[in-house]
Amino acid sequence: MRRTFIKTLGTALLGLLLVPYKFVLSAAKQINKDLTEEQKEIMFEEGTERPFTSELLNEKRDGFYHCANCGAKLFSSAAKFDSGTGWPSFSEALPGAFVTKVDYSYGMKRTEYSCANCGAHMGHVFDDGPTQTGKRFCNNGLCLFFVPTE
Repeated sequence: MRRTFIKTLGTALLGLLLVPYKFVLSAAKQINKDLTEEQKEIMFEEGTERPFTSELLNEKRDGFYHCANCGAKLFSSAAKFDSGTGWPSFSEALPGAFVTKVDYSYGMKRTEYSCANCGAHMGHVFDDGPTQTGKRFCNNGLCLFFVPTE
């Protein structure tokens, strides 16, 4: 009897603690109604756009790259480089721009990164970048929009 009471009480308390956590998760996954179906698939179903199709591959102006879902500033143009992979690539992100998790899809271990503000999937980060950071943030171009510096 006592064991059942303690178990029930513990479950109830755990449920109360998870309510705010669940609320934060659901709030973090707000989807911008203006996104295309392809953008939604990439950003919220962890899809990938075809390589060499992004209009941002050849963007050379100074400015910042933002999350296409929530508008958060993610990368400076100073960190962009041509990796030859077919996706916009960056050597570093702006501080606090992303959260990461380990992704074991396709039979390999990779580090996936998502917008820290809205949770949208952006791409994967690798340890083969050409700069001092040694990082290559391989980003789906459809997940970004560019704002040039005036």
